[in-house]
Amino acid sequence: MTTTGTTRTDDTAPLGSTLASGARTAVPGGPPLDAGLRTAVARRLREDDDLLAGGGDRGALRRAVARALAAEGIVAAPDVWARLVRDLVDELGGLGPLEALLRDPAVTDVMVNGGDEVHIERDGRLALTGVRFDDDAHLTGVVRRVLGPLGVRLDRAHPYADAVLPGGVRLHAILPPLATRPTLTLRRVPAVVPTWEQLAAVGSVPADLHELLLEATAARRNIVVSGRAGVGKTTLLARLLAEVGSDRVVVIEDAPELRHPAPHTVHLQVRAATPDGVGQVDVATLLRNALRMRPDRLVVGEVRGHEVADLLQAMNTGHDGSMTTVHANGADEALVRLEGMALLAGVPLPAARAQVAAALDLVVALDRDRDGRRRVAHVVEVLLGRDGARTEVRWSR
Repeated sequence: MTTTGTTRTDDTAPLGSTLASGARTAVPGGPPLDAGLRTAVARRLREDDDLLAGGGDRGALRRAVARALAAEGIVAAPDVWARLVRDLVDELGGLGPLEALLRDPAVTDVMVNGGDEVHIERDGRLALTGVRFDDDAHLTGVVRRVLGPLGVRLDRAHPYADAVLPGGVRLHAILPPLATRPTLTLRRVPAVVPTWEQLAAVGSVPADLHELLLEATAARRNIVVSGRAGVGKTTLLARLLAEVGSDRVVVIEDAPELRHPAPHTVHLQVRAATPDGVGQVDVATLLRNALRMRPDRLVVGEVRGHEVADLLQAMNTGHDGSMTTVHANGADEALVRLEGMALLAGVPLPAARAQVAAALDLVVALDRDRDGRRRVAHVVEVLLGRDGARTEVRWSR
């Protein structure tokens, strides 16, 4: 196969328009992928015995795409050829144009509001990108393709979906008529837990607070990390769990975000119902199972509902050093939310207030500063008062 790119057709013609004729097509400089090229390569991949035998991993897909391009008569310089192969692999085996955004380690979130509007969060700041899909149908097709191997439906009968993609990217998608346009949200979990020094360097956890949190973890205090979405609750929780030593930790999550937080960790993960509405396993069920697994510490990635009653009971019956996160705007608001969730679980108000006050020791509240940087805003100690929990500030900016 020639790769010099010296043979040329009309550079203004759409790349896919030359495929049907079988002409050799020179690609002088990384044109956008058009539907014709995608369709032609996808057709050849379906007939590629080596790809099917290789199990479909990304390396096998890359080699199969290169074979398909050669068979289609595409000619390009080596660097352009490599970029074209990469883009097609992204399109046919990944999230299409979004893969280029996810290759940037500073990008933590990708938000797609229809095929022509893609935003990212990088270093705590939102920005509109120039990335585009062909149209909304292209976006929907890419999302359905990546969800298919995971057994997750996204169609008119079930127009929303949650999933965790290989590599740990969390995906949420919602389609019309529930949304005006197909909407996709991606959140990437950090592959490596940052060190205390790194957290201090970005202003998230100053050195004096670091010592306070280490002491609380070593003393087996029950800790809640609170804050709005995207302020770094899970990151801080993972850092705290890295300090528990040889304790047996049972982690319960709806998506695997806390990767190997401690040397002796058991991970439990919720299971959604099948399309027929059976087989669901929720956090409360997993908590009851976890209590039979001889945990030293229980960790719930995030409490959202009636499972809080089981967690509070566990904290009050000897499982010291347990931790969780909760969405709330501050420490006091976190306590109110926990009491409200206990009420929803059927716990009377006086008992809910007493259980929250007795179970928790510290609430670590996170927020963002004006520049969008994540940081701990304050830490309060939870004390048992006459009417429930009362708080005393232990650390504040």
